[in-house]
Amino acid sequence: MPKLDYGDRANVADSAGIDLRPGALVWVVGVFSDRPSGSYFKKFPAGVVYSVEYEDGTSTEIHEDQLVRLEDT
Repeated sequence: MPKLDYGDRANVADSAGIDLRPGALVWVVGVFSDRPSGSYFKKFPAGVVYSVEYEDGTSTEIHEDQLVRLEDT
């Protein structure tokens, strides 16, 4: 079960690779619980992969272990 949902805000974990911008604020724009077939998603470990958008409008896919959900305030 995904720990994040569409529209959730999160921070990229400090342990994430530099190319993922550790500490950056992102919004979840896609959730891949059941991954599509193909080689792209094979590079991620088992688990949920998210499409996220950064504040500057760029986007990427990131594994659930590399995201920290922001608490609702």
